[in-house]
Amino acid sequence: MNLINKEVTHKRFGTGSIVNHNDSIIEIDFATEKKKFVFPDAFGKFLKLHDHNAANSLKKMLQKIELEQEKAEQKREEEKERQRKEQQLRLEHEQLMKNHKLHPKSQMVFWCDVEEQSKVFTEWKVFTGVIKSGNNKGKPNKPTRLYPNSVCLLTARDSSTAEKDRRILGVYMVNEDFIGQFCEDGYIPAHSEYRLQLTEQESDKMPFWKYYVNEKSPHKMTWNTGKYRYFDNEWMAQILLDIVSLKSDTQERELAQTFFENFCRMNRIREDELPEPNGALLRI
Repeated sequence: MNLINKEVTHKRFGTGSIVNHNDSIIEIDFATEKKKFVFPDAFGKFLKLHDHNAANSLKKMLQKIELEQEKAEQKREEEKERQRKEQQLRLEHEQLMKNHKLHPKSQMVFWCDVEEQSKVFTEWKVFTGVIKSGNNKGKPNKPTRLYPNSVCLLTARDSSTAEKDRRILGVYMVNEDFIGQFCEDGYIPAHSEYRLQLTEQESDKMPFWKYYVNEKSPHKMTWNTGKYRYFDNEWMAQILLDIVSLKSDTQERELAQTFFENFCRMNRIREDELPEPNGALLRI
């Protein structure tokens, strides 16, 4: 916009003529002196253009700038609110971790269907499913017992086989900052390092019911309904230890060993005090 030689009126200095301007400064020659002002802000406060067309164009420019400033302010407020919420969650997280008492059954086993088996080891996360009834019907289940000391065990069985043939497919520790009661979407993400997938041959050597037992019916191997079960921390340690012995690849064996040691440390389990597996499969 070319405003050179356009006449203006200032509330204090009177009438003048624009002699120079750029994107940030405008210079006006009044009767007695030249003055510089911030452009275009001064036109919204002190200056008035005499040229009608130029004034309309300038008005549109000021409206556009004002709108952009409002949007920028809104973004700043939203960012402040986001940071406030993050800080609140961080404090709640720290408080929960400070007061966290290990639950003896803070591990989770999943029944992976065929579709999940094809992507769980690429996405490295599982879904808890949704609540079937009540006020929260349709909302994702919250895995409230899970903390950074927890592990997700992935299992499956062929539809043509008995429940006793359920086998272990893989295992991962939850993400290091995961707290189940804050999980709103029902997805449990894997730790960036502690994750293991078994080969088909390894999986065949890891029957789930070798470790798991329903204490109310210790000789029965039934899953019934639902996507997951919580289970004992020591059972998970037994599984991880057996996976170590299965791995023939040096790198995978080292990872499995580190995984096992980290799990035991976080769950306060001593390897030399770990009992032998005694699941339902061994009680037949």
